[in-house]
Amino acid sequence: MTEERRPGYFPSLKLVAIAAVAGVIAGGVAVYMRGTVDGNGPASAAVDCSAARDTITRLEPLAKGQVAAFITEKQGRNLFLPPFKGPDGKDMTLDAYAGRVQLVNLWATWCVPCREEMPALNALQKDLGGDRFQVTAINLDTGDAEKPRDFLAEEKIDALPLHHDATLSSFNQLKKAGLTIGLPVSVLVDGKGCMLGALSGPAAWESDDAKALIKAAVGEGV
Repeated sequence: MTEERRPGYFPSLKLVAIAAVAGVIAGGVAVYMRGTVDGNGPASAAVDCSAARDTITRLEPLAKGQVAAFITEKQGRNLFLPPFKGPDGKDMTLDAYAGRVQLVNLWATWCVPCREEMPALNALQKDLGGDRFQVTAINLDTGDAEKPRDFLAEEKIDALPLHHDATLSSFNQLKKAGLTIGLPVSVLVDGKGCMLGALSGPAAWESDDAKALIKAAVGEGV
């Protein structure tokens, strides 16, 4: 994959340093998310996301600390992504995990911040994953799935099944919807696929701040 074809991504820095960059660009992401954007796909019109507003209200004060760059969704939009390859190599969509809150994360092996973030996402899935919550990490490496599969094995990322989109359609859809300017990017959606918010850049997803955000999205303690 040539440098020109890759989606934009942050330079090789540790997560603590990159978090500051994510905070700087958060304002720009907020502008996109608050605007009227045509990029959610044909499924968006069929989903009523009005009920997600109460959840979003709970999330707003929790966007702090390690997840301060998380921007809540204001338009009540449905997240539509084209099909991607599932762990078995067959086409699937986000609907495979319908009913669960999902943290949809786009990553690639050539993206250094993505690689550094994966252990935190793995830890989050181990801690909170189940029939109510799922980390859906979608790899964007071109070609076959051998390289990302090897990376997950080498780094002992054992709680996240490999989802693979070699066409970059997932990234292009989020870019069209104004949800990202680079990788990694994470979008939190409810069980109906309604967007609750997004975070552009890496985050310490294993942190107490991140877990509090996810628990509020799931409705734990409500």
